[in-house]
Amino acid sequence: MNTLQHAWQRARRRRALTTLLLGLPWALAATVLALRLAGFDIACVVGTVSLLVCAALATARARQLDPQWLRRQLDGSGASEDSADLLFADVATLNPLQQRQRAHVLATLERAMPELRPRWPRVALALCWIAGLAIVVLALGWPRSNPGSAPARTPAPGSAAAAGPLRLQSTRLRIDAPAYTGQATHTQNALDAKVAADSRLSWSLRFDRAPDKAWLQFHDGRRLPLSEHEGQWQAQDVARTPVLYRVVSEPALAETRLHRLDVVADRAPSVRVLEPTASLELGTPGQRQWALRFEASDDYGVAAQATLSITTTQGSGENITFVKRSVRLAGSGEATARRFAHTLDLAALGAQPGNDVIAQLEVRDNHAPTPQTGRSSSVILRMPSAEVALGAELEGRIKKTLPAYFRSQRQIIIDAEALIRQRRSLAAGDFVKRSDAIGVDQRILRLRYGQFLGEESEGAPKTPPTSDLPTSDTPAAGDHDDDHDHDHGADAGAHGHDHGGKPANADTPPVFGSDTDVLSEYGHTHDHAEAATLLDPQTRATLKAALDQMWSAEGELRQGRPEQALPFAYKALGFIKQVQQAERIYLARVGPELPPIDEGRRLGGDRAGLASRELPLAARTPPDPAIVEAWQRLGDDNGAPDLDALAAWQQRNAAYLPDALDLAAAIEQLRIEPGCGDCRQRLRAQLWRALQRPLPQAMRRSAADAMGQRYLDALEAQP
Repeated sequence: MNTLQHAWQRARRRRALTTLLLGLPWALAATVLALRLAGFDIACVVGTVSLLVCAALATARARQLDPQWLRRQLDGSGASEDSADLLFADVATLNPLQQRQRAHVLATLERAMPELRPRWPRVALALCWIAGLAIVVLALGWPRSNPGSAPARTPAPGSAAAAGPLRLQSTRLRIDAPAYTGQATHTQNALDAKVAADSRLSWSLRFDRAPDKAWLQFHDGRRLPLSEHEGQWQAQDVARTPVLYRVVSEPALAETRLHRLDVVADRAPSVRVLEPTASLELGTPGQRQWALRFEASDDYGVAAQATLSITTTQGSGENITFVKRSVRLAGSGEATARRFAHTLDLAALGAQPGNDVIAQLEVRDNHAPTPQTGRSSSVILRMPSAEVALGAELEGRIKKTLPAYFRSQRQIIIDAEALIRQRRSLAAGDFVKRSDAIGVDQRILRLRYGQFLGEESEGAPKTPPTSDLPTSDTPAAGDHDDDHDHDHGADAGAHGHDHGGKPANADTPPVFGSDTDVLSEYGHTHDHAEAATLLDPQTRATLKAALDQMWSAEGELRQGRPEQALPFAYKALGFIKQVQQAERIYLARVGPELPPIDEGRRLGGDRAGLASRELPLAARTPPDPAIVEAWQRLGDDNGAPDLDALAAWQQRNAAYLPDALDLAAAIEQLRIEPGCGDCRQRLRAQLWRALQRPLPQAMRRSAADAMGQRYLDALEAQP
């Protein structure tokens, strides 16, 4: 069966090849005729369409050799004994006799396979190729006929004028980008292009008749001659800077337009730090590793290898030493966006507490011949020293213990609501006892706020010192969990709520770490009675209303009625918030620290060291008067600016202009079409963008009126 399949496929390939050989000479003849009559562009289209038609016909004729054709061929040759249908039938559906006949036919075909390939149509092939080549020779050798003129190669006097202006029949621009960009060679018919820097450009132009000479004229004055080769006028150049150019010939072209060639420079690679997220990261005690991740991107590709620079600082003060190392990293991902990852072993680097580890990644792109480099921002890992760790730990302890000194009004409300929810699970005596403890907290808080109004402390212990109004009613200042153990009693002294007051035994020395002793040792106090006189009357009245509500809430709580105390507590909290948000607050009064007055210089008339306070005015570079004059002439319909001077000025200031090529295009377009009004307005608009804007000036004071002038005169008349 495999032998039969191979023979069938050879027959189909012979039919497709025969069809192609018969069609190719006619496709060639049609292409040459189109080239001769309509130009290169039309010839390319005709040739492409002809080849596609030939391929389609070859495929269709090859598919005509289907299984039915194969059965007819086998039965006609006698090799299948009229049993070719059995070869394509399912074996499972055949009876034993049919299966035996099928095996016999296959064995016969294996021994002697008949020739299935069609014979070569030698006569038809010879006739087609002779006719096609004859058409090609006639099309190429037939002379062009121009009415009233001789052939283009030997023009008679005055024939150029009779033939009319020269015209471009076809244009082709081939762009070979540098190898490092990875871009394939591109060919286009348009002469405008945007190419990579250092690309090799190849122009191929065809005119309707051969000119005497032709060249490419660039806007900077450079010329690139075009040389003829087999009817094509060709030139090559390397794109380095953006330019404008046009095709110029002798005799002149009928239509001349500017073409823009933009050159895209290769950008240096950029590196972004993915991890850590901050440029300065504080290490943790005992940290042994530091993970780093970077992402490098480039327009054409980043090199697979990068260098990680690691600097370790050791010592302190002026005795700091730097140890530099470098590690080669391999990137992953696409060439235009590679990622680099590395984990530093701090112990291997010798990083100790108090040291800094600085890392920076440097990558290169594929630019040739000299690669461009890009560096990431430096990331720093600061290892904490023992002193810093101890200070941070002590600060954390102080912050944790300070809120225990204060009970805020918000916390009192939270404790009262929690007690109400627990009423059913508590005995009556325990419920009244806990309500009384909350009332004691309310009393202590009322006395603290009362000190700002100059009230007596009622024998309560002094509260911790504070420098301004209490702010413990904010949620982060004094809120505690509901399950906090408040072993309150009938009064503050009996239930452990000294709240920063003096210990019971005044002679006992302070104990390091004690909450009360820390504040008493390192705190400071203010005269709150004096502070009360600095509160404005409205703030004093609001604070007095808050104390009244606290008094009512305290009474209900001490009697075991927290439900009746909540409305008063909420009102007190509202008044406290108003006091905290008041415009006038108490600040510690600090005397001004002014420098001492030198009595010896008072009224002495010594002006040494004094100078004029007038600021010098920076001179502004005036705009080029020639450019201003050209702009004004363009506004006048009869004015003719000097385009050569404008072009020279544009080339000198190309780096400072917003779009130098647009200005150059406007100049060249007006040079080509001197009478074009739209071209004049376009150039005038470009010049207006190029002119320097005047700096903002101070508004001149308006002149004084009659009354103001008399006043000024009176001032000057006074001795």
